Amino acid sequence: MQPVDEVSVTATDAAIEAIERLRAEHGPLAFFQSGGCCDGSLPICLKDGELPPGSGDLLLGSVAGAPFYVDSEQHERWGSPSFLLDVRPGAAQGFSLSLPDAHFVTGPPR
Repeated sequence: MQPVDEVSVTATDAAIEAIERLRAEHGPLAFFQSGGCCDGSLPICLKDGELPPGSGDLLLGSVAGAPFYVDSEQHERWGSPSFLLDVRPGAAQGFSLSLPDAHFVTGPPR
């Protein structure tokens, strides 16, 4: 796993509140930015350790104590973007942990 030297992920207050609620229910969490497939390009929130980061995963930073990873090749193809973690109404459609009333999304920092 390769770490990024600069902060490449931030979060809204709503996302931090959602992380804290999920952590209270599930314990430590980790995020993996999806590049497509099952969850489109949504971030996937899992129990920390449920999906160990691979050698090609890039640690972008942490949000409210939860590490945030992205595939290093995908990150490079996307032009090494920074991400803003936020929430939107409704539960996640894939296997990501979410609240009954909100799921995580990413976009460019504001």
